[in-house]
Amino acid sequence: MRGDETFGERVIAFNQQLEYTGRKLPEGIRVMNPFREYGQTLQITGSFYRKYYNDRNTRLLILGINPGRFGAGMTGIPFTDPKRLQSVCNIHYEGKTTHEPSSVFIYEMIDAFGGPEAFYGKFYINSMFPLGFTKEDKPGKEKNYNYYDSKDLFLSVKKSIVENITTQIKLGVRTDICFCFGTGKNEKHLKDLNEEHQFFKKIVSLEHPRFIMQYRAANKQVYIDKYLDSFRSAL
Repeated sequence: MRGDETFGERVIAFNQQLEYTGRKLPEGIRVMNPFREYGQTLQITGSFYRKYYNDRNTRLLILGINPGRFGAGMTGIPFTDPKRLQSVCNIHYEGKTTHEPSSVFIYEMIDAFGGPEAFYGKFYINSMFPLGFTKEDKPGKEKNYNYYDSKDLFLSVKKSIVENITTQIKLGVRTDICFCFGTGKNEKHLKDLNEEHQFFKKIVSLEHPRFIMQYRAANKQVYIDKYLDSFRSAL
């Protein structure tokens, strides 16, 4: 990565080369790579990162788990489903317009922060593992799967996760603090890896958007305020 590239161009180059080449995965689990599976994804992400990251500024890193089928699995942009991509980011999309509850929460939070330009000018969201996983639930039916849902899967991709975090840091993020989406297993794995590799001086964990929308939707505003307080205190 060249030092004269914008933040956005670095992310675009990273996405262009994304392909899982690590250890064999456990039986029944496959890698979901939107950058290879959908022809428009690289164009979409190119438009997004050139729109919001066309500078050389450092940002605060937020790490989620891994992309889901109806958000980043469709658009290539973490926590951005096709609905929010079109209605909020005004980026062209063709095909099935999926809806992801996590994306709803994130973009309500972003709106409260001041909008996409203000938020993405300060923050960069990615995932512990930048590609998604699916597992066959029934014949011909897949469901989302997380890197920590089985010990064998985590051990298979642990090296790739470490390499991914190292690469995310090189894109131009601060290392004094990192935000983690997930106060359970994602937090534990990130903190364990951080203790081993010393990526960041401090990790701040926030309840995962999916958890909030599934179990705490009635108190959604409380969590939006918590996010905003945590983010603004780090700036």
